[in-house]
Amino acid sequence: MLVPSGHTHAEGAIVRQRNRVRSHSLGGEVRRGRRTDALDGARPEPSGPRPDSERVIVDASNVAHATEKASPHLQNVRLVRDRLTLDGLTPILVADAALRHQIDDVEGYEALVNTGEIQQAPAGTDADYFILSFARELDASVLSNDRFKDRIAHFPEVKDRIIRYMIVAGEVVLERRANPRARGAGKAR
Repeated sequence: MLVPSGHTHAEGAIVRQRNRVRSHSLGGEVRRGRRTDALDGARPEPSGPRPDSERVIVDASNVAHATEKASPHLQNVRLVRDRLTLDGLTPILVADAALRHQIDDVEGYEALVNTGEIQQAPAGTDADYFILSFARELDASVLSNDRFKDRIAHFPEVKDRIIRYMIVAGEVVLERRANPRARGAGKAR
């Protein structure tokens, strides 16, 4: 089951196993990986939805803004898409309409919208609503660092399916936990 992050890896022993890091004391798992494009810059061919794979709704606007740069970066969205695909998941990219006016690579962004790789929420609407609605309807996880504070009361089941992430130096780290209650179980109240 997927839940929000918030722990530090210093709290428990960490064992590295084939692109995975497992924190034994917290019951959590972190996945790591680098984009593996060909040297000529060609990107992997999209394989389309895989019926047996877990779907992940990606908050593309949140991901584009993930690095500390002046404008949102399309490369962040590509990195996360590729990481999820390499992990055997089916990413569904959803962005708000404003992203097309802010993104650093407008041509690349428009190409992804035109091919249907990025689903764009209608102008003047809240993309968070669409992201959480799709997650509910498709029984999918959500990849975002957004807390969805104004919407989570209407979509409480999504709290247990959120995947948190970081992008550092072109590397994507995803956090998934097996037991959502493990972190707080040992704390006195």
